[in-house]
Amino acid sequence: MNTEADVIVVGAGLAGLVATYELTRAGRRVIVVDQENRANLGGQAFWSEGSLFLVDSPEQRRLGIKDSHELALADWLASAGHDRDPEDRWARRWAEAYVDFAAGEKRAYVHRLGLRLLPLVGWIERGTGSATGHGNSVPRLHYTWGSGPEVVRVFRRPVLAAASRGLVTFKHRHRVDELVIENGSAVGVRGAILEPSREPRGVPSSRKETGAFEIRAQAVLITSGGMGANHDLVRAHWPTDRLGPMPASMLTGVPAHVDGRMFRITERAGGSVVNLDRMWFYNEGMRHWAPVWPGHGVRLLPGPSPLWLDATGRRLPPPLFPSHTTLTTLRHLRSTGYDHSWFIMSHLMVDKEFALSGSDQNPDLTGKNCVLLLQRLKKSTMAPVRAFFERGEDIVVRRTLPELVEGMNTLTSERLLDYERVEREVVARDRQVVNDYSKDMQLMAVRNARAYLPEKLLRIAAPHRLLDPEHGPLVAVRLRMLTRKTLGGVQTNLDAQVVRPDGTTFDGLYAAGEVAGFGGGGVHGYNALEGTFLGGCIFSGRVAGRALARDLA
Repeated sequence: MNTEADVIVVGAGLAGLVATYELTRAGRRVIVVDQENRANLGGQAFWSEGSLFLVDSPEQRRLGIKDSHELALADWLASAGHDRDPEDRWARRWAEAYVDFAAGEKRAYVHRLGLRLLPLVGWIERGTGSATGHGNSVPRLHYTWGSGPEVVRVFRRPVLAAASRGLVTFKHRHRVDELVIENGSAVGVRGAILEPSREPRGVPSSRKETGAFEIRAQAVLITSGGMGANHDLVRAHWPTDRLGPMPASMLTGVPAHVDGRMFRITERAGGSVVNLDRMWFYNEGMRHWAPVWPGHGVRLLPGPSPLWLDATGRRLPPPLFPSHTTLTTLRHLRSTGYDHSWFIMSHLMVDKEFALSGSDQNPDLTGKNCVLLLQRLKKSTMAPVRAFFERGEDIVVRRTLPELVEGMNTLTSERLLDYERVEREVVARDRQVVNDYSKDMQLMAVRNARAYLPEKLLRIAAPHRLLDPEHGPLVAVRLRMLTRKTLGGVQTNLDAQVVRPDGTTFDGLYAAGEVAGFGGGGVHGYNALEGTFLGGCIFSGRVAGRALARDLA
């Protein structure tokens, strides 16, 4: 067979870069095909905060966190809830392999490439309040110094070096429309050449076609990402029976090129695509005041203290507290009949707990700026937070509760909030703060979280009354659903080789990253434990690259 390379990698995101790095280490020739321009190298990972899920790390041990492989695996499997056959056949095995990696070689692997971690470990997705249920039993979110762009850089650098040696060729603005299959094996890709684009990273690009292409290789690796920007595809797979009715409107947490096209293309070629009804979308989205892509939303990364009300002013029931259980909360909010909810916070809570997700919203981490990092002791002074308060459309700041509720009602097309109902919820909550113990489960959870010293010092405000003028003014934040990750995808075996619907392997065809559900067609099952998406791209891309390097002629 006349081939132009050993492997064609479809998609220049993090998983594609990792796989290409592994392939070039073994001297393999790679062609990387991507529909976007060079500015988008690294894909979604560039926009992320760069956090990694690690188990029993030196950072955890220094902070007194007692983690273990056994505990992490129990948390993961309880959260995933893999319950489908044959869809979850490989997914659970990938989950076990990933936890092995997170508790073993993962930290050393990225450290050798130059990635460094902060000496702090965050506690996100704390769970449903059950020892056998969803959630992280201990803090596991490790912050990278340099955030998402640095995670991309440590893999991009050796890949570009390999390109200078002739081992890697980039085919930007090449959109794959078909996999070339001969005698049951993947031998290449076909598609359209798109007109050149000079758009900055993340900005939608033209889809005007200027030509066609066909490229052949010994194998094809798909690393094209998920479907979070394709709302039509999200609607087609939305699990109404599990999450309730889909929102009429939602914000988008990923660039427009995250379109899910390769799911259908892979399925049409004969690959198995499973679990697309499993999605990881956030409830705490705010519209970006300076959008890069259509419907651009940013996630408010909440501490556990804000009072969470639905659109009509009713407090969310236990254990639906901020930073605890994403999809259970999503299901409840969808049952209210409205597409938004509210946080009510004191100014003290804002100072301590108001943080935004994304590399562009964290200039201290992204820029490796120690001076800015110190401002995390008072987050409201951070420029991105100030910008949302000054220019965003979802934040109301008032001195008194009546004024706050009036301001909240002006942001919505219907005046849904009754002042007396909101006041009743706020006052009832405030009564429980007087003592160091209470029947309020959210306050109990806050005090439990503050037993972990880094959260107490840097992340969680001391319990206090919302209506105490000393901690004013009051702040309300309107929240909407934000699309983000696809948890299902192309089914693969433990070598990242695509599986056919009948369970046999697809010769020459591999998949990694989000398009593969981060491994096996759904390593996370129904729920994620956070810090696991970049790690999933790294792990599955590494597996795919090493398997291809080992097995190709």
